[in-house]
Amino acid sequence: MPTVQILPRIRVVFGRNVALGPGKVELLEHIARTGCLRKGAAAMEMSYMRAWMLVQTMNRCFKKPVVVTKRGGAKGGTAVVTDEGKAVLALYRRMEAESLRAARPARKELTKYLR
Repeated sequence: MPTVQILPRIRVVFGRNVALGPGKVELLEHIARTGCLRKGAAAMEMSYMRAWMLVQTMNRCFKKPVVVTKRGGAKGGTAVVTDEGKAVLALYRRMEAESLRAARPARKELTKYLR
């Protein structure tokens, strides 16, 4: 029998903007790992401009920036996930874990209906 998985896709909507969701969280994690917006975007096969727009949206939604960028010269720029950004990432991952725990009883029941 195939494995049954529950995959939460939480979105934090602030006004008309998605402040945080699976893609933005993944981008933040890539930026934190690489220290570079361009490399973070490339890891997701996303254009630099799209990644830049996502970061700008996140920064507008939160009280303090979640990513700080520094334009580069010959060596390229840098991008740093701030302490606020790290806290937001941790909270998002916690929400995912808590939603998985909450879904466990229903998952077991749902499994009865699957082939």
